[in-house]
Amino acid sequence: MAEKILVIDDEETTVQLISLLLERRGYEVIKAFRAEDGLRKAYRTHPDLVLLDIMMPDMDGWELCRRLRELSDVPIIFLTARSEVKDVVKGLELGADDYVVKPYDNDELIARIKAHLRRAPTPPASEELIFNGGDFRINFMNREVRVRNKQVHLTPKEFNLLGVLVRSAGRVITRTELVKEAWGPEYSDAIDSLKLYIHYLRQKVEQDPNRPEYILTSRGVGYRFAGR
Repeated sequence: MAEKILVIDDEETTVQLISLLLERRGYEVIKAFRAEDGLRKAYRTHPDLVLLDIMMPDMDGWELCRRLRELSDVPIIFLTARSEVKDVVKGLELGADDYVVKPYDNDELIARIKAHLRRAPTPPASEELIFNGGDFRINFMNREVRVRNKQVHLTPKEFNLLGVLVRSAGRVITRTELVKEAWGPEYSDAIDSLKLYIHYLRQKVEQDPNRPEYILTSRGVGYRFAGR
């Protein structure tokens, strides 16, 4: 069965061009030309991935991303002409998994879509790793993290990153290795984004993000998970 991609953009020509590209690659495309319509179709069709513009008349992409993230952990890629760093950071902080600036290269866009659609094999239902006497728990089947008995809400990209660190607890993982394992080989050049995501993770799982006890930095090399 073809994977479903929801494309939300108020520019009809853009939607048609993206749809043609995706359909030629074997994807099923769901089209929405307004944010509210996109939200309804996301709820009804449960897409495998969402491509989302920012500048739309009835509701901007920022708000739509926030609402989509409340519905599910579906991968969300912003596809927009807004290229300022502050916009990229805002998109990622709202829960998007990626940010692609128009005009984009078709092959790069497809590679990024494939990377986000690719999911690690689901571990057995019983697979849960517990650290620090139960203060830190990660369940790979439910994709759930609990720290000090409180559930931590992570984006799919954040969970994948944390999962790689936790599975290699105690071992330093290089930045390049960490990016490839968590996000796929297509993201081997995304080292600059890694520091930002480590920051996000520390804000969510550390009691004091400025003095982390779980996600530690090995200067000049990479990171390690220090749970015991």
